[in-house]
Amino acid sequence: MVLVVGETARAENWGLNGYERQTTPVLEELGVVNFPDVRACGTSTAVSLPCMFSPFPRSEYTDRKGKEYENLVDVLNRAGIQVIWRDNDSGGAKGVADRVGEEKLYNVTVEGLCNSGGCYDAILLKDLDKKLAETKPDKDIFLVLHQKGSHGPAYYLRYPEEFRLYGPECLSSDLQNCSREEIVNAYDNTIAYTDYFLGQVAETLTSYSGNHDVAMIYVSDHGESLGEYGLYLHGLPYVVAPKEQIHVPMVVWIPEQSARGFGVNMRRLYDSASESYSHDNLFHSVLGLMEVETELYEKDKDIFAQCR
Repeated sequence: MVLVVGETARAENWGLNGYERQTTPVLEELGVVNFPDVRACGTSTAVSLPCMFSPFPRSEYTDRKGKEYENLVDVLNRAGIQVIWRDNDSGGAKGVADRVGEEKLYNVTVEGLCNSGGCYDAILLKDLDKKLAETKPDKDIFLVLHQKGSHGPAYYLRYPEEFRLYGPECLSSDLQNCSREEIVNAYDNTIAYTDYFLGQVAETLTSYSGNHDVAMIYVSDHGESLGEYGLYLHGLPYVVAPKEQIHVPMVVWIPEQSARGFGVNMRRLYDSASESYSHDNLFHSVLGLMEVETELYEKDKDIFAQCR
């Protein structure tokens, strides 16, 4: 199972959510289950990342609890599942992967995959086959890919030349030097590149589907303001943050054969996708899908439970 943790992707610019631009054509063709109403734990990675992996709901989560209690990675690891964390966000895993270790790919330099702003998210798939070959063949695998995604303000550095689909684009990290149209164009290009990247993840998983049940969940850590109410970027206190910083995209991709292996009725999952969800569902949904039995699991928060 692969969990792709998106970075700074907002639901309003997600093609599958009805955005005026089809920024997610690859995902549409894949036939993913799209969840249009998902709320983040926080408005910054430092808050959202530990919170979304925590067993606590956002209303009860604190930074202290995040440090003192086992998170999703810990529980899966203790259950005997091989956990691999690959990170392309320079902020890292925010302590979530401390007990299993993280592969910090944002520190590497690879020709064609990196620029002055770091590496494109394709770096997360580099040598992945070799990494997976090192795992024990009898173990289930939980792979986390933490994106650079749409992190601003230098949106234009998050995608290669061939993904300059919308223009003119803002080619500066100083947003006040750009028009809102240029900022949105550059941002939409980052979403289009994430769409391509997720397609590559699915293609990689397909190559393993002959011998394994495979699944991918994508969800962004928080959203982004692009000029609404005169606001840009993210990080406002949750109680006053606009929906653009809280409303995030989420999709699930499970091939038909794997869905049977996971015991998931995909038609039911499609039917339930329009309900309201949040990062609170992630911990319990992954445990349910990976069939991990623990007292921490809450069936009513598992998005797959009603689709068995």
